[in-house]
Amino acid sequence: MRADPRATVKRGAADLALLLAIGLFMGTVGPYGTDGLPPRQVYVYWLLCIVGGGLIGVAVDETIGRRAPGFWRRLLATTVLMTPPTTLLVMAAGHVVAGGALSLARYWPLLWQVFLISIPVMAIRALVWRRPPPVVETRVVVTPPLPEAEAAFRRRLSARRRAARLIAIEADDHYLRVHTDAGSEMITLRLAVALDELSGAHGFQTHRSWWVAAEAIEGARWRRGGGELRLAGGLTAPVSRSHAATVKAAGWF
Repeated sequence: MRADPRATVKRGAADLALLLAIGLFMGTVGPYGTDGLPPRQVYVYWLLCIVGGGLIGVAVDETIGRRAPGFWRRLLATTVLMTPPTTLLVMAAGHVVAGGALSLARYWPLLWQVFLISIPVMAIRALVWRRPPPVVETRVVVTPPLPEAEAAFRRRLSARRRAARLIAIEADDHYLRVHTDAGSEMITLRLAVALDELSGAHGFQTHRSWWVAAEAIEGARWRRGGGELRLAGGLTAPVSRSHAATVKAAGWF
């Protein structure tokens, strides 16, 4: 997959801005005896070292370093590989800015100093671009019942409520009071028959005389050895001890 040129330019500009900021910070601090130089020379020296060395580090990191597995291994590999050429750059910058000597005797001690500075510089860059770990979100998805799951029972309702949202069924002797979002109506039917016809629907019996649709539940509470479910439309359905396990398994208590 080819990289987006615009994204590459933006990332490069961000890297450059980060290196410039670190270079200005180092110029302000003036470590390793550079605070004895005139202010302009201090800033020029550290900007050359940090920006130039940082760009070397970016090139190494994006080509060779990215092959190393893990954050710390990649950081260490990049820093080790960028240190020798960056040290040469630092010596050249010191020679141009302050007339420092260009000698092999100065190169070897300078390696360690460059390595110590390169680690935090590249670590800051790596942390800036480090991707956060993926977040796996788990959700309980309630799948609405298939139309045929309630079809047999709905045919018993009046035309006005046949297509309405089913909320609950309440048994009253040999009758059932069917609660929907289009109102309630009484039908002649035993609860056992209704439960059989709604066996494939998403709902459950909460009491010997109640069946509720799972989608209609808005809240629940447990008190005095029993429970109550708050349903859509302002209804309240009781939960008996014998049916509490089913409601609890659904996550309502």
